[in-house]
Amino acid sequence: MNAYSQAEPSKPVELDAVVFDLGGVLVDWNPRYLYDKVIADPVEREAFLANVCSLTWNAQQDAGRPWADAIAELARLHPAEAERIAMYRSRWHEMLGGVIEDSVALLARLKDAGTRLYALTNWSQETFPIAQERYGFLSWFDGIVVSGEEGLIKPDRAIYALLCTRYGLDPSRAVFIDDSRANVEVARQFGLHGLHFTGAAKLQDDLCRFTLRAKQARA
Repeated sequence: MNAYSQAEPSKPVELDAVVFDLGGVLVDWNPRYLYDKVIADPVEREAFLANVCSLTWNAQQDAGRPWADAIAELARLHPAEAERIAMYRSRWHEMLGGVIEDSVALLARLKDAGTRLYALTNWSQETFPIAQERYGFLSWFDGIVVSGEEGLIKPDRAIYALLCTRYGLDPSRAVFIDDSRANVEVARQFGLHGLHFTGAAKLQDDLCRFTLRAKQARA
């Protein structure tokens, strides 16, 4: 796929691969989709998500901690919230809000053009299979690195190195897309081209800075 815009005055950088984050870019995930149903009072709900089942706590499962250990430990600290804490895992699927349609449509165009596609996601190894069963587009990727399976998590440089080593990617010839500025910044420091995702239309424009080589065009 030649994503180069004729308005670009300089020769675009030629790339071999596009690497996508999943949550917030292609998949709409938010614990509020569950806890809006569980905790009616918005102030109480936000306090629970900030101080009990926080994103920092959730990130430890993304880094590989077993859910059973995480829930048991947190319930010991907050025994009055034990039932709600357990729901974070037992009803985790209710946190999935569906796909981000415009982004998946762009992904489909890249696939149809023969672009090498990879995913690098912070995701628990226990819950990622739920997403794989639900979202057929995950089979479009040539490879996926799941943080919980590796015991590494973005923005650790080591997970970018693992991605590139495993799939034979030259960082200077790959672009990484993420909705987290911190993850994008470390990817750039590692040597990848980084794009901060704010929406599919802007991403399409950003990709026009590059020429994306189809798989069959690679030497």
